[in-house]
Amino acid sequence: MLKVTNAVAGYGKLRVLNGIDLEVGEGAVALIGPNGAGKTTLINAILGMVPLDSGTVEFDGADVTARPTHERVRSGISLVPQERELFPDMSVYENLVVGGENVPRGRAAIAESLEYVYGMFPILRERHGQRAGTMSGGQQRMLAVGRALMAKPKLLILDEPSLGLQPSIVHELFDILGEMRGKVGILVTEQNVRESLRTVDRGYVLENGRIVLRGTAAELAANPEVEKAYLGL
Repeated sequence: MLKVTNAVAGYGKLRVLNGIDLEVGEGAVALIGPNGAGKTTLINAILGMVPLDSGTVEFDGADVTARPTHERVRSGISLVPQERELFPDMSVYENLVVGGENVPRGRAAIAESLEYVYGMFPILRERHGQRAGTMSGGQQRMLAVGRALMAKPKLLILDEPSLGLQPSIVHELFDILGEMRGKVGILVTEQNVRESLRTVDRGYVLENGRIVLRGTAAELAANPEVEKAYLGL
């Protein structure tokens, strides 16, 4: 579904990505690594918000390297950014509907998508009339994921979804992401390696703009380098 080949990118003279190769199919993939490794830059490059100096991005069988961000989104990519970026004065329901109305494939199935999102996140059904800005951090994160799903994406990208959340909410959120596997492709960047490897099928370890390890979730969880650096074992 998504294929990144030899991606090189940065900001001005600062090179951040140094030849990244990454693939996401129908399952869930984790991109793990420390702060400053280049995880968010890679996401921005996939979406076209950071241009590649060299390399390619293919999505759903098409080369999208030169396409603008809005075309990549319309082709079936949804992003849940770190900052959530909700409309705080709008209700839960209104935030969700906006997520579906901006993409043709989502606009055609708003009622169906609402039921799917409410099924995944029952708290959003309970709070459908509440202003988004008055919700807890965990509820806002669920709303941000739900809004992204309203576009009926083929690929859902989540940038550090556990950031700032208490452990019980993080565990619940990753349980829900695990339930989505097979229904939508998932790429998740995370510093919470334990939770992400519990949920995904495969993973990549990114350090200093390079992929230094890759494998199944089980292989990475059992890798001594990953255990020492990220799992605290």
